[in-house]
Amino acid sequence: MIIVTTENIPGYKVKEVKGMCFGLIVRSRGLGADIKAAFKGLVGGEIKQFTSLLEDLRKESMDRLVQNAQAMGANAIVMVRFDSGEIGKTMGEIVAYGTAVVVEKESE
Repeated sequence: MIIVTTENIPGYKVKEVKGMCFGLIVRSRGLGADIKAAFKGLVGGEIKQFTSLLEDLRKESMDRLVQNAQAMGANAIVMVRFDSGEIGKTMGEIVAYGTAVVVEKESE
């Protein structure tokens, strides 16, 4: 699976557009992480529990994006973007989205 944030893939031609594809994940931070973050917030600095959580969410949303595109019959995803947000005060969400396409190498 070729995944790019650009509209085109150098050396490839889009043969078919399958449509929008998504990878969405929502996860709770948990009480332990919230307590540690509250203490860290008092002294300042990186809150590693949240950084780790967001990195895991990003990876999982990409995995789900690829699964969605494969189910649509695509072999590439163009114009990939991420969006994130908070649901309440204890849950984070990340969505990866893009356009699922079928590409083939251009003739030289």
